[in-house]
Parts: sequence; C-alpha cells; structure tokens
Amino acid sequence: MPSRTGYDLAAAGYDKKEKYLNSFEQNKILPLLGDIRGLKILDAGAGTGRLAVELSRQGAKVFALDVSEEMLKVLSSKDKKIKTVIGDVEELPFEENFFDWIVSAFVIVHLKDPTRFFDEVYRVLKDGGRFLLTNINQKEPPEVDTREGKIKIESYYHRPEKVREILESLAFTIEKEVFVKEGENWINQIIVAKK
Repeated sequence: MPSRTGYDLAAAGYDKKEKYLNSFEQNKILPLLGDIRGLKILDAGAGTGRLAVELSRQGAKVFALDVSEEMLKVLSSKDKKIKTVIGDVEELPFEENFFDWIVSAFVIVHLKDPTRFFDEVYRVLKDGGRFLLTNINQKEPPEVDTREGKIKIESYYHRPEKVREILESLAFTIEKEVFVKEGENWINQIIVAKK
C-alpha cells in the first residue's frame, strides 16, 4: 500500500508501536541534536509525533510534516504548539534557508530513491544547518495493524554507503554516523549531515 493510504489506516493505533520503533534508535537520536532551545526544526515524516513532541518539550519551534492527515491529527492532539503540515518530503512546502535542523526517522525506507528528498532538505536548511536521518535495515516491509486488518506499506532497502554517497553528492558534509546493531548486524544507520 502507498504511504499515505497505509498510514491513514494505521494512525489510530500507531502509538502502540512506539516502544518497538524506539528500539531501533536506542536513545541515540536526541543526544546527537544537542541544545535545540529556540531552534526551528522540521520533523519530516513526523507520523504521530514520536520525535516532534519531544523536540517541542526541549524548547524547539517544531514543524511536523507528513503525507498522512490522520497521523498528524493524532500528533496535534498531543501538542498544540507544533505546526502540522500535510505534505510530501520530496516537495517540501517551505522557503529556502528556513530550518536550523531537519530530522527524519523511518522515512527513506518509503522512498525508492531518496535523492529528491535530500535535495529538498538541502534547499530548506539554513547554511550550516543540520539534517539527521535514520535508515533502517528493512528488506521486507513489516505488517502493520489497522482498523481494516493487517497491511504492508510500500518500502525500499537502502545500503548505508549509498545513503552517504547521495548526501555527499548534494554537497552535504557527513558529521556523524552511528550504527545501532543487534549482535554483528546493523539495524539502523543514523547520520548527521551539515549543509
């Protein structure tokens, strides 16, 4: 199923997966951001606000973008300060040089080729702004519980070196790269890239 349709169906029960989703990051994301008070941050592919709400709690001015209106409705009920925007990460509806940070977790797995998204991130980041993204090691889309039963949402696998290569080809500088592992296998690549 395409992302918009699938996540609209999954929105009502999506927060039940929060612990599972957090396990892919093992508390490594927020420390990479540092002090974000007063900074303008976009959570691209924000879903029900797993990251956006925490960023807002820490004092950032948060914008939450997602293709799923239903996911954003759930997010809005949690924090009224967060500005929600229905939109596509490949066509970000923001002006150039607008954000200090852009964070994006569990998003590129839904893009066949993340190049257009990364290019848009570069455009809307301020000079010196940073982009934190995650790339989960998922070769098969998992089943998602929805009000209409179990579904699978369209997903793609991205090799870590390919993700780095695309970012660098667009003039990003890779500042940090962290791998979350289970034994010898990587389960999540977390990158901080600077414009």
